[in-house]
Amino acid sequence: MEQQARLVAYPAPEGAAGSGDFSVKVRTAGGEWQDLFVYAVRVDMHDVREASMATFDFEGVVEVEVTYEREALADAVVRPLSRGIAYEANDGKITFRLDRPAQLSIEANGDRFRNLHLFANGMESRLPDLRRPQTHAIEPGVYAAADRIRRLEKEEASGRGTEVIYFAPGMHKFEDGLFRIPSGITVYLAGGAVIVGSFVCDHAENVTIRGRGIICMRDIEKTTYLRSVQIDYSRNVTVEDIISIDPPHYSIHLGQSDDVRIRNFKAFSCRGWCDGIDMMSCGNVTIEDVFLRTSDDCIAIYGSRGAFAGHTSNIRVSRAALWADVAHPIMIGVHGDHAGEGDVIENIAFDEIDILEHHEPQDGYWGCMAINAGDKNTVRDVTFRNVRIERFELGRLFDIRVFHNPKYNPHPGRRVENIRFENIVYDGECDHPSVIAGYDAQRVVDGVHFRNLRINGRLIDSAEAGNFECNEFQRNVTFQ
Repeated sequence: MEQQARLVAYPAPEGAAGSGDFSVKVRTAGGEWQDLFVYAVRVDMHDVREASMATFDFEGVVEVEVTYEREALADAVVRPLSRGIAYEANDGKITFRLDRPAQLSIEANGDRFRNLHLFANGMESRLPDLRRPQTHAIEPGVYAAADRIRRLEKEEASGRGTEVIYFAPGMHKFEDGLFRIPSGITVYLAGGAVIVGSFVCDHAENVTIRGRGIICMRDIEKTTYLRSVQIDYSRNVTVEDIISIDPPHYSIHLGQSDDVRIRNFKAFSCRGWCDGIDMMSCGNVTIEDVFLRTSDDCIAIYGSRGAFAGHTSNIRVSRAALWADVAHPIMIGVHGDHAGEGDVIENIAFDEIDILEHHEPQDGYWGCMAINAGDKNTVRDVTFRNVRIERFELGRLFDIRVFHNPKYNPHPGRRVENIRFENIVYDGECDHPSVIAGYDAQRVVDGVHFRNLRINGRLIDSAEAGNFECNEFQRNVTFQ
């Protein structure tokens, strides 16, 4: 039986920043067109500009019509190219069909940077029941988040026991900036809800943050270090489906936490130190189906840093689209326990990854896939599989080093070992060579293995053929 098509579009609240570069309509096959609100999202700290973003939910088959409003439409592209979206571009419109969820970049007239990001989500299956006494609904407005938490604590003491905090559609602003989530709570951001503030899990467990809402901090000054979601000293935490726009600091920060799941998360940033998902001293982290366009590293995996101490292990990232307007799409290993013996960062896997951009003016921070072991760290047992790298502006493909950056590392790293790359494809020019380099005879890179590395359709069978620079402190580098 053919699946019944369904479609849900969410209105934006009053005061949401909109973009006039694109207009977007969607419909089920043969149904009535629905207009989507197109949000303005600032990107790229080196040349801040406003791109566009729209989102909706569906199942079955839908038709999408995108109109380019800035100028006459000459041509278009829909990325990631690996999705193979068949589209038409004529009469000023870009049209296509979708039969499954997708996170897309729609680019007109060769302008890949002032593009439209279109997030087509699957339908929600676990909507909160507002009739339950355990659901605490919060209406739009400006309020002190701390007062809301005290109210929840009173409800808990009275036996009512709030389990779900429901942010209704509309604009919410936390006067004190932070909403601290107690253990055992699900925070739900309804579609059409925009939150100006940060959600914090600190020494909490069994917490979920989800929904089709948006966290937007574009009007909060950079002098603050708010993250859209901060998870510190916590366990069993899930973040899924929400969108982060322009946080003053990281989109999601993980510090000394365990058993964390991040699914279908989308993020944009345009300021310094605005990484996507960063983790320090964490274990058992799963990241799936994310789209990260950031003005620093998209995903960074470290050991000890600041107040967070310990090794990092068991990190899984799959089905991710990574767009680094600045720095690395993927960075592993820089920070660790430099005052002690260093940390071990191990058992990490990336699978089904699309890298859409890498642009970094400073050559010390190049690398679409970078493992830079500093601070006495050992990085080992890391696998990259099925990675598709599209043409990028400035950087290099691989940067695998034991290194010492005096700006961040009091000491060089200790070792990098057992790194595997399988089914890696790059189509485009890259004049800057990839690097595999140890620090000295005691601090080496040992065991970097490439299987089916293809650059511009050519199978790479040696370091020379792939434009790699390898120093004397590396060994056991193979190509198959």
